[in-house]
Amino acid sequence: MTLTVDDRVLLDGEFSGDTDDPAVVHVNPPVHTARTVLTSERPVHVVARRELVPGRGRATVVVAAPPEPDPVTALEDAVRAARDADAAIVVVGTTEHGETEGYDRAGLSLGWHQDELVRAVAAVNPRTVVVVNSGGPVELPWHREAGAVLLTWFPGQEAGAGLADVLFGLAEPGGRLPTTWATSLADAPVTRTLPIGGRLDYAEGLHIGHRAWLRAGREPAYWFGHGLGYTTWEYAAVEAPACVVAGEPFTVRVTVRNTGTRAGREVVQVYLARPGSAVERPVRWFGGYAAVRAEAGRTAGAEVVVGPRALRHWSEADRCWATEPGPYRLMVGRSAGDTRWEGEVTVGGP
Repeated sequence: MTLTVDDRVLLDGEFSGDTDDPAVVHVNPPVHTARTVLTSERPVHVVARRELVPGRGRATVVVAAPPEPDPVTALEDAVRAARDADAAIVVVGTTEHGETEGYDRAGLSLGWHQDELVRAVAAVNPRTVVVVNSGGPVELPWHREAGAVLLTWFPGQEAGAGLADVLFGLAEPGGRLPTTWATSLADAPVTRTLPIGGRLDYAEGLHIGHRAWLRAGREPAYWFGHGLGYTTWEYAAVEAPACVVAGEPFTVRVTVRNTGTRAGREVVQVYLARPGSAVERPVRWFGGYAAVRAEAGRTAGAEVVVGPRALRHWSEADRCWATEPGPYRLMVGRSAGDTRWEGEVTVGGP
C-alpha cells in the first residue's frame, strides 16, 4: 500500500493482517497513519494505491483530519464560547479503543481531558447539557455540576437527528437505566472480577448491581431504573393483593398522575423484599415494570405483573427452584433507590 501527497511518498510498505478473526477485522480493522504539513488555501493531490491480495482485505478507506488542538488552548476556547452562550452542549463518551466486546475495561474513566472539559464549561454556564455517548457505565464525577445529563447509548448513524429531537424537545428522553452507575469506580461494591490462580470466586453471590449497593448502604450516582423526562409524576394510588398463591403471577395496579406541563412516559417499577427469610436474599430485588403515557394533568393506570419466578429461590437441599411461603414486602417506585409506596403480600402454598 502506498500513499502520496503531490507525488511525495508518505506511506509505502507491505502490511500483513494480524488476525483472521472476523470480529476483530470488521469491528477494529487495522489503521496506518501518515502525517504531513500543508499550507493553507492550496489544493493537493492525494493518491492511495493498494494491491488486493486474495483473502486479505476488501477495501481501503482514506480519511484526513487536522492536527489535534492543544488541550489547554481548546479548553480555553470552549470556556469562552460557553460563557457567552445561552446554553452549552458538551458531548463526551467512549470509543472502540476503550469499550469493546474483545476485552475488559481496566477502568471507567472517560479520559482524554473530558471530565476537565465538562467541569470547566459547567462552571461558567449552569445551563450545560452533557451528552454521554457510551455503551456502558462510566464515571461521572461532575454529574451534580451539570444542568442535565443525557445518555445516548451508542445510537448509530441517526444519532444526530435523534439527539437534536431530544435536545430541542421534539421527543422525550424516556429510557431507564438497566445498570447502576457509580460516581467513581472506587465507590462500587463489586469490582474484583479477575481470576486469581486460575480461579474466579463469585464471593458476591446474589449481591450484584443495585443489590450490592443496597447491601453496602452506599449511594450511587444513578440507581438501576433511574431516568427522567420532560414532565413530573405523582404516584396517586396502589392496589395490590394481600395474599397470593405460590407459583402463580399476581398484578400490582398503580395510578400515576402527570403533574407537569406536557405529555410524557413513566416506567412504574415493583420491587420485593423478604425480611427474616430462611435463605439468603438481597435487601430488595426487581419484580417487574410497566410503562404508561399520559397527557399533562391526566392520570394513567399501570398494571405490573409479578411473575412466579420473582419469588423463587434455588434450594440447594432439594436441587430445584422453590418458593418460600410467608409475608413479603412490596415496593413501588421510579428506581431501585426511589420507592414511593410500600405494602405487604403474603405468599401461601398451592
